Formats: sequence, structure tokens, C-alpha cells
Amino acid sequence: MTWSEMQPLLTQGTVDTLYMVLWSALVTVLAGLPLGVLLVLTDKGGLLANTPVNKVIGVIVNIGRSLPFIILLIALIPFTTWVVGTFIGPTAMIVPLAVGAIPFFARLVETAVREVDHGLVEAVQSMGGSIPTIVRKVLLPQALPSLVSGVTTTVIVLIGYSAMAGAVGGEGLGSKAVTYGFQRFDNQFMLVTVVLLVVIVTVVQLIGDGAVRLLARRGRTT
Repeated sequence: MTWSEMQPLLTQGTVDTLYMVLWSALVTVLAGLPLGVLLVLTDKGGLLANTPVNKVIGVIVNIGRSLPFIILLIALIPFTTWVVGTFIGPTAMIVPLAVGAIPFFARLVETAVREVDHGLVEAVQSMGGSIPTIVRKVLLPQALPSLVSGVTTTVIVLIGYSAMAGAVGGEGLGSKAVTYGFQRFDNQFMLVTVVLLVVIVTVVQLIGDGAVRLLARRGRTT
């Protein structure tokens, strides 16, 4: 396959991959952030200590993390079809991508929030700060560099998931690699696809690392 033939396929594959990853990352952060914070708040000694609730959430998160993504992808076909109307295409893939990444990100959030100095929490409590205030003014701002690092890691995981989703009709670079690289024995096309995925992951990692360093410097100057 010539470069002129590959270019439109690779361009469309890249656009579809970024579309799936960005939207699923947004859903993952919106759902995983409160879930991770809740795991900390409801734990023993937490501000909303509730062992039964914490155990239930923990079990759900652990089950979600333990399932291989390709199995989860197939198992969620009925749910994806109910939500989107189809299980094929980049929009449909957002559902299993988000469902697969939410438990992973929730644990990263939990770890980041647990690292916050408990003395700061006690200081705000002593001044009459409510739990929402403590979360908004202490826990999340203090954990922000770690949270950004967690988002970066999650986005990179989603890029890998999106490539696997291509094997079952998810489009994106994974689909193009299977259809035009593997099935047609085009090693050149496969190599270019792999290089593109590596470039995307590298750019995401560089942006994430830069954001973490910037936030860390700001934290030291305040």
C-alpha cells in the first residue's frame, strides 16, 4: 500500500481514536473522581465512615478492575446497544471504554486523596468547615498533581483499550491495523499504525508530566 493510500485511512483512524479516548476519559473522570473520593470518605476513620458502603463500593471497583477489557467489551454489548442504539462504531465504544476505566481511575483517585496531610483536614474541621468544603478546598486541591498524573495514566490506558476495541468494530487505529495491516499482511501499514500509537501516547505523557511539574511548582510557591 502506498503512502497516498495509507494517509486517509490513518487520518480517519487517528481522529476516531482521539474521539473515543477523549470522550471516554471525560466520562471516566466525572464518574471516577467522586467514586474515589467516596472510597476515602467512607473508609474507617474517614469523614463519612461507613464500613458497609465502603466494602460494597470497594468490591464493585475491584470486580471492574479484574475483568480483562476484551471480555468486558463483549459482555457490555447489550448495555451499549441500549444506551447508544448500536455496539459498532467509535461512539458506541465510549460506553465500554468508560466502564472499563472508571474503576481503574477511582483507585488512582483514592490513592491520591489518601496522601493529603490529615492535619490540613483537621484544621479546616476545627474552623467549622463542612465535608463538601473540605473536599473542595483541601482534599482535591492538595491532591491535584497526583490526580493529574492519574488522569494521564488513565488516558494512556484508554488508548490501549481503544486499540483493542478496534477488533470488534470500534474503528480507530486498532481497527485499521487489524483490517489493513494484519488481515492483508501489510507489515508497513502495521508498523506505521504502531508508530502513530506510540507518538500519541508519548505526547499525552509529556503533556501530563508538564502539567504535574507546573502544579508542583505552584504548590511550593503558595
